[in-house]
Amino acid sequence: MGGQRAVARPRRLGARRRGIVHVYTGEGKGKTTAACGLAVRAAGQGLRVGFFQFFKPPMSGELRCLKKMPNVSVVSFLPFHLAFCRKRKPATSLRDACAAAWQDACTRIAKGRFDLAVLDEVLIAVRDGLLTEEQVIALFAKKPARTELVLTGRGATARILGAADIATEMRCVKHPYPRVAARRGIEY
Repeated sequence: MGGQRAVARPRRLGARRRGIVHVYTGEGKGKTTAACGLAVRAAGQGLRVGFFQFFKPPMSGELRCLKKMPNVSVVSFLPFHLAFCRKRKPATSLRDACAAAWQDACTRIAKGRFDLAVLDEVLIAVRDGLLTEEQVIALFAKKPARTELVLTGRGATARILGAADIATEMRCVKHPYPRVAARRGIEY
């Protein structure tokens, strides 16, 4: 036997496996990073990944990497952050654009082409009144049974957290901001 171990081969998700719903929320760093890590892990095992990113520039570091992976589909919606719009009620055009982006993502997920679907920063849209928690929770039931679903962003509601299977809150214990500006390759 010589101490050799059998190496497990990558597998597709089994037909009996139920995909669960993850929520990564909180005021601390790491929500998108955790979702990207899960996407890379899934892609590395041969799973099909849909990564839908709301409110971030389409050429952030994580998207550049994910776009190079053959079994990862990356879609960027609304490439700006809502923080610039927070002092006033969101414009109708912003609401309409977010609704269209949401519908596009839901349609793609419903087709069952992804083993893992990430909706990055979608919880910000709920927090800021661009989507409703009912819309998000409805997706949990409408998604294909085997699709693993990840939602990220600050401000997850109690109902969304309660409806999810896994909820993780990122909490900032210490951060050099505002003394240290966002750094390319580290924060974006």
